[in-house]
Amino acid sequence: MKMKLLNCLVVLAFLVFVPYSCAARISLRKRVQVEKHLRRLNKVPHESIKSPDGDVIDCIPISQQPAFDHPLLQNHKIQLGPNYHPEGLLDDKKVNSFKSGEGLKPIKQLWHSNGKCAEGTIPVRRTKEEDVLRASSIKNYGKKKKNLNIRRPNSAEPQPDIVTQNGHQHAIAYVDEDKYFGAKATMNVWEPKIQQSNEFSLSQIWVLGGSFDGDLNSIEAGWQVSPDLYGDNNTRLFTYWTSDAYEATGCYNLLCSGFIQINNQIAMGASIFPVSSYHGSQFDITILLWKDPNEGNWWMQFGNSNQVIGYWPASLFSNLADGATLIEWGGEVVNSASDGQHTTTQMGSGHFPGEGFGKASYFRNIQVVDGSNQLRVPKDVKTFTEQSSCYDVQTGKNGQWGTFFYYGGPGRNPKCP
Repeated sequence: MKMKLLNCLVVLAFLVFVPYSCAARISLRKRVQVEKHLRRLNKVPHESIKSPDGDVIDCIPISQQPAFDHPLLQNHKIQLGPNYHPEGLLDDKKVNSFKSGEGLKPIKQLWHSNGKCAEGTIPVRRTKEEDVLRASSIKNYGKKKKNLNIRRPNSAEPQPDIVTQNGHQHAIAYVDEDKYFGAKATMNVWEPKIQQSNEFSLSQIWVLGGSFDGDLNSIEAGWQVSPDLYGDNNTRLFTYWTSDAYEATGCYNLLCSGFIQINNQIAMGASIFPVSSYHGSQFDITILLWKDPNEGNWWMQFGNSNQVIGYWPASLFSNLADGATLIEWGGEVVNSASDGQHTTTQMGSGHFPGEGFGKASYFRNIQVVDGSNQLRVPKDVKTFTEQSSCYDVQTGKNGQWGTFFYYGGPGRNPKCP
């Protein structure tokens, strides 16, 4: 009887110990994998700058950035500047003379208050262990979720079912009647409230080519609030790219190989400040994306003409090689509807476009780059939103703002249950 009892206790102890031991081994194995991933992303810096928001900005040699881990870029010769800028760039000083209330103010990144990176280096936001651990997997860190139910924004199509897990909602203006070689816009910057950490709110430009299946190519840039990605609710400058409809390629910022940065002043993924306030000062940023007609690379410019950030090499893409077929400007949020109701995550300012300047979020002076490398006002601008009672968009034109639109909304409200 004692022997049977002893055997039972041994078996019980084994059953209790083994799962714990396996869990410990899995945790250790994951930690090792995370550390290995961090070593790939965080290159040895010349110097590091501590930002007031807790970020660490590493100044790394331009030739050692993550882009060159890509197999197609092993022998890539860095292009230190674009061969061509689009012609017809608006005079930013003239455009920014528009004032209402307290007017428009300059904007910068938080880390600038504590230093800057030297010539020959680029600023890279250091990735922390907790950043990677927040992702669903190491492989998915820095990537948008797959199976996004991507749709061409044609209002004639049936409306997508937006109350689904990880549903994405938009309020955008777009053009799709031509071939495009770039896009430009000025957008004001806000700090929208996010209901839960697996949701985000962003405002950006999309440059798209290919069908809305597995071969979609996309280049994106703007500002976002994403607690899952960054671990806080700060408003941050970002880029994204994919060449296979978000399945395997591409990522945010410099979190994978691909985008080549040449600028030593702007850090992708770093906080931007100040942000606009309701019925107060408005702060906006200008972004230009365009295709170099010679090299075929896609360039990004931030603010005025000397802030060329970098480029996506032509070799990354297939369906953007001959230009884009669709340009979009506007906002996007994730509506996970976790409690069976629409999210309260805000888009833009969190207010509807009808409230106008100083209250609603806007894109102004939207332009496209044509086949002659000329910036021009787009024709036949259309709008799209899945549910205008949650987030809406309204276009307009005037002398100083050119073609513009207000967009956004609060999400859940009495008309958006």
